[in-house]
Amino acid sequence: MLGWSNTAKIAALETKLKHLNQRMCQVGEDYQRLKAEQTQLADRLRILARLDEFVDFQELDWGSVAREVEARVDERRCLAEASDVLRQLEARLKEAVQAQDQGERELAEARDKRSRLEQRLSDSSSQKAETLATLEAASGDPALAPRLEEWCAEALGQHVLSVESCDHREQELRTWLQGRIDAEQKKLERLAEKILKAMVAFNEEFKQDTAEIDASLEAAHEYQRLLDQLDQDDLPRFVARFKELLNINTINEIANFNGQLSRERETIRERIGRINQSLAQIDYSPGRYIVLESQASPDPEVRDFQAELRACTEGVLGGPEDGPYSEAKFMQVKAIIDRFRGREGTSELDQRWTDKVTDVRNWFTFAASERWHADGSEHDHYSDSGGKSGGQKEKLAYTILAASLAYQFGLEWGAERSRSFHFVAIDEAFGRGSDESARFGLALFRQLNLQFLIVTPLQKIQVIEPFVSSVGFVHNEDGRSSRLRNLTIEEYREQKGLHDARTALLMAAGGPP
Repeated sequence: MLGWSNTAKIAALETKLKHLNQRMCQVGEDYQRLKAEQTQLADRLRILARLDEFVDFQELDWGSVAREVEARVDERRCLAEASDVLRQLEARLKEAVQAQDQGERELAEARDKRSRLEQRLSDSSSQKAETLATLEAASGDPALAPRLEEWCAEALGQHVLSVESCDHREQELRTWLQGRIDAEQKKLERLAEKILKAMVAFNEEFKQDTAEIDASLEAAHEYQRLLDQLDQDDLPRFVARFKELLNINTINEIANFNGQLSRERETIRERIGRINQSLAQIDYSPGRYIVLESQASPDPEVRDFQAELRACTEGVLGGPEDGPYSEAKFMQVKAIIDRFRGREGTSELDQRWTDKVTDVRNWFTFAASERWHADGSEHDHYSDSGGKSGGQKEKLAYTILAASLAYQFGLEWGAERSRSFHFVAIDEAFGRGSDESARFGLALFRQLNLQFLIVTPLQKIQVIEPFVSSVGFVHNEDGRSSRLRNLTIEEYREQKGLHDARTALLMAAGGPP
């Protein structure tokens, strides 16, 4: 727009960026190399620093000492190889020294063995006396000996018992038994906790059957009695079949329920279509007519309910009839049914929710479109009556009322009068509206061939008169009882004419009307 381009500047910046990236790579490589050299120098510095520990080079001169030792070894080997007598004497000396050492070791071992045997004999005598006393004390429980042998074999394995090892083995066995006791105690505690949780869950699920049973270990015999009763009834053998029928039938029923709601929704659409066909035959305004429009309700509760119903039935046809698949479907259905039944603590909310989502009329939002007869184009759109004049509101209300009555009775505009009874009563009709709107509404109702009972004050009788066939006057003189006088429209007109004539004569004579 300004007549110039920044392409060259962008290319220059990109080139500079490329050079800078290359430079950063090179700097990174130099940094890593210098860091490695720094590490090597630090290692050398640590090694050199350790040289301060030595004050004389001879402490480090291991090479000269090794060379001297090697020279002496070579010299000795040469001397030994040069003299056979020396070799023989050395061999005999070596054998004598070994024999002497062996004799001294055997003597020491014999003395030590004798000492140990003497001590062992003394200890064995003491332990024998203690063992006899313990055995005499334990002889009262004949089942203890075999159990003790079993525990020893399990705790000590293949160890051979001796007099000296009894104390140590006793400690091992005691430790093993205490560990086993502790483990069994923990198992009992965990088992008791599981049992209590199972009891609480069972009581919560079957409140009526467990109303008088506590969730405690002391009440275990009550739960055992319930189990024995179930076993006696032999219900478990019916569980698989019952579950199969429950899952399949429940899903089928929810599918039928969903289908029924869908049929009702289509019925509303069809009737709205028939009403629109009838409304097209009447002029709402000169050259224009009304079309009722229905759209899916944006209400989140209604939309979520429809989605849940679809989820319950999606993939059912052709799917497995048992296993996790049907179980998952059944749980989806159960969640909906629980809300229909009313959950604990939210029964009133669930009832209002049920009334709302199962009334298919709440699945729609309705509006009125005023269109031209000539080309069907829209002239105005009424999503509500806001911003309209009183007369427009009345006309729209009468139009919607007529459409609702036609929907309720399944009527069609202009249909021939039949003997079917379609009775509608309207109280305080046309009392506050304009005469033009009242005539418009009555004309609509007459086209529907309805049997109307209109209750209205006398000031509106002149508007209603052309549309009725009989009149009923209600009169209450003393405020305690009412009287009703029925007249055909012809009798009413005759009586009205006489009344008007009498009134005119009285006024002409100067008397009260």
